Amino acid sequence: MGSGPQSSVGSTAWDGPAIYVEDVHKSFGDVRALRGVDLAVERGTVLGVLGPNGAGKTTAVKILTTLLRPDRGRALVEGRDVARSPAAVREIIGLAGQSTAIQEELTGRENLDIMGRLYHLDRASRRRRAGELLERFDLVGAADRPTKGYSGGMQRRLDLALSLVSHPQVVFLDEPTTGLDPRSRLAVWDVIREMVASGTTLLLTTQYLEEADALANEIVVVDRGTVIASGTSQELKNRIGGDVLQFSVVQRDRRAEALEAVSGLSSAEPLYDEETARISLRVGADGSKALVETVRRLDALGIHPEDLGIRRPSLDDVFLSLTGHGAEQDGDAPKRRGRGRRARIRRER
Repeated sequence: MGSGPQSSVGSTAWDGPAIYVEDVHKSFGDVRALRGVDLAVERGTVLGVLGPNGAGKTTAVKILTTLLRPDRGRALVEGRDVARSPAAVREIIGLAGQSTAIQEELTGRENLDIMGRLYHLDRASRRRRAGELLERFDLVGAADRPTKGYSGGMQRRLDLALSLVSHPQVVFLDEPTTGLDPRSRLAVWDVIREMVASGTTLLLTTQYLEEADALANEIVVVDRGTVIASGTSQELKNRIGGDVLQFSVVQRDRRAEALEAVSGLSSAEPLYDEETARISLRVGADGSKALVETVRRLDALGIHPEDLGIRRPSLDDVFLSLTGHGAEQDGDAPKRRGRGRRARIRRER
């Protein structure tokens, strides 16, 4: 990223991006968590940092929120250097980590009041801010109930509210919807959109491909401590190009045959997702021709596919194409896909 913008701590002249990271490295013993990460986030936008557990997402957030120091490189938040001026950074940021900051024995209102005290707000300001946030996050009805009785979605909304008590300019959300049911996840998405609409800059880490697609203005894909791709959702999808042929094979003992049958239909290798029993193949611009040929080949083998069709590339396809494995879901250990899955099926024969 070259020499990059100059830090301007204490100055109002900073006109660079809200978040600027250049060649940041971080190791824990022999484990290289970050290997030269570069990224930038413009004001009032959302950067989605996409990758599986162990990719380095949380380490990057901890550095940007002054919880860790980088071994090398630099990171600026609104021109303030996170290593040289951590107190100045903490004055302008909010953080909602993977573990909530909620005190479960206290009510929602009491949690917000305590956070206000930590930011040295007077009593009137604390009460006013708590009321604003309880209403904004649809928690007024539960405001005076102990938070240990809140649902997971309610606790996550309160945790987001806590991160906004001080009117931060930049907010970091580290996997904010992990573990939530689909309805709660959508509710949190709505809250995030409202935050951005009000002018807040967000850095959002996620394992959920659809989350990055739905919320982020720009996306960086991180794998094993490095940024392997960046751009808008559409730009990343365009890197694959063309249509994707996709179908499922219920008969487990026929899946290797099905993979072999569609091999050669394009220059790409078919990919198999063991979780869904779905086979995917990038087929370029002439998807209809590939679809007809797939039907012919599978029919000749007596294999009856389900959900056979052509679709445009998704972020999942992008991640598979870039890394050879899928993005992790729900905090499980990374599940390898593609070549590894295909080889495994062949051995089972």
